[in-house]
Amino acid sequence: MLSCLRIRDLAIIDELELELGGGLNVLTGETGSGKSILVSALELVLGGKSRGELVRTGAKAAEVEALFDVSGDLAVREQLQALGIDGEDELVVRRVLSNCGRSRAFVNGQLATQQVLARITRGLTDISSQHEHHTLTDPATHLGFLDAFAGAAPLRQQVTRAYHTLKQAENQLADFEKRIGEREARLELLKSQVDDIEGAALRPGEDVELEQECTRLRSVDSLLRLTGKAADLLYEQDESVLSGLGSATRRMSEAAALDTSLAAIASQLEALRSQLDDTARDLGRKLTMLRPDPDALQKAEERLYLLAKLKRRFGGSVESVRGHLVACRVELDELNDQVTTREALEAEQTRAYDGAASSARKLSTERRRAATRLAAAISAELDSLGMGGARIHVELSPLDGETAEIAIDGARLSPEGLERVEFLLAPNKGEEARPLSRIASGGELSRAMLAIKCVLADLGPAGMYVFDEVDSGVGGGMAEIIGRKIRAVAQHRQVLCVTHLPQIAVFADQHFKVEKVVRGERTLSTVRRLTRKEQQEEIARMLGGLRITAKTRAAARELLLQARHDAA
Repeated sequence: MLSCLRIRDLAIIDELELELGGGLNVLTGETGSGKSILVSALELVLGGKSRGELVRTGAKAAEVEALFDVSGDLAVREQLQALGIDGEDELVVRRVLSNCGRSRAFVNGQLATQQVLARITRGLTDISSQHEHHTLTDPATHLGFLDAFAGAAPLRQQVTRAYHTLKQAENQLADFEKRIGEREARLELLKSQVDDIEGAALRPGEDVELEQECTRLRSVDSLLRLTGKAADLLYEQDESVLSGLGSATRRMSEAAALDTSLAAIASQLEALRSQLDDTARDLGRKLTMLRPDPDALQKAEERLYLLAKLKRRFGGSVESVRGHLVACRVELDELNDQVTTREALEAEQTRAYDGAASSARKLSTERRRAATRLAAAISAELDSLGMGGARIHVELSPLDGETAEIAIDGARLSPEGLERVEFLLAPNKGEEARPLSRIASGGELSRAMLAIKCVLADLGPAGMYVFDEVDSGVGGGMAEIIGRKIRAVAQHRQVLCVTHLPQIAVFADQHFKVEKVVRGERTLSTVRRLTRKEQQEEIARMLGGLRITAKTRAAARELLLQARHDAA
């Protein structure tokens, strides 16, 4: 639902804010007051084409901002999440249009392309006017409306799941067949890799140990120099640490014999001397073992090189190499047991195909039944709108090979089923039914769109319907019928209706008046929500023209009372 529309410097609009409510929102005003500019502004935030001439004279840029309540629109919220755009219950769309024709779009504060904007807002609003029709003229939306009318959404979801299951089974079998076709080369490669890895006899953590060993062997000279110097300091030279500590220990023992309070210190020194003596012996043994060993270093480096080569080939670590070995053994078993594997994959594909075919046939049956009922319902609405000779056809046609790959019963299966759907209109008896987008008469198309929306008002994804002067060229009793039809649609949808007919305006839940005013040297357009008294005065103006009399006010009051009585 559209909650708020803000416009700045667009055409003759200086600055304007329109807060819409639920139900039927009606816009009225004199011709040229700027009513249709509001629709143009809405088209911009829905991803429509930008035109530099829309920027108000003297301004550098125009700006349109719309706030949508999308709390009940899961599809929009999923799209926002997929695009990494923050937002839960509200969607704020802003379009900035420069006077040179360039434009920028923002979705919840994040910069977006015009294509992304159009994709996100698709389904939020359906616009019908004398010149532009969106959503319902697009055949891509017709399948969803038919399924909603048929109550076939759960069955369609079942078909989608079955389709993806079948595609997965087909891909697995195709992948296996490809590997079988390359079996000999693959077997040779796998065996070679298994031999290489098994021959290496890898141990977990071996590469770390080898790196440490290589570092030690490469540093023997430094180790001999450092440990030799340490040995000299500890016990080799005349005034070694061990010799000095021994002298200190003897003297403290003699002192402790004279002063027992020194016994503890003497004991500690003796313990240190004993520990240092053990350390010196360990160091002496290490020194005898430290010898350059070029052969050992070469073996360690060769082993480390082998491990590095295996890691580069199979994942970057010893663990990944060992994991690759397991995967190779599994694939070898599959290739060596190809008959059993193929039979299992073929059986899975057959099960998936049977499941998809069964679900798709059921969905097609439901669609064909519903298509007849839907066409009859829309045609009945056309009859009530004065188009008694007009008929809507809901045409189902099979998908071609370019659209879908899987064949079922001579037709192609897609995630949406076996067929495409398109609404066709024969405006007059005896005329050929044509796609809605090819109907030449704006009036005929407008009434056809209204008829379709009356039937589909509580179905499909669009949050709001916009009718921009679709009542053009009608009056009297037909105008009242159209008004009642639009009000019926508004019981299920938010509706914005731009009209010149009082017979339609009287059904408004919220009535807005667009006025053109002159300020200084500039002409501006303003809009305000009317009170009940102001609405009665506006209806009287629409009935009587320039001169409003007591009779036109009485007629306006009667129309409003009748509309409110009918609504109650």
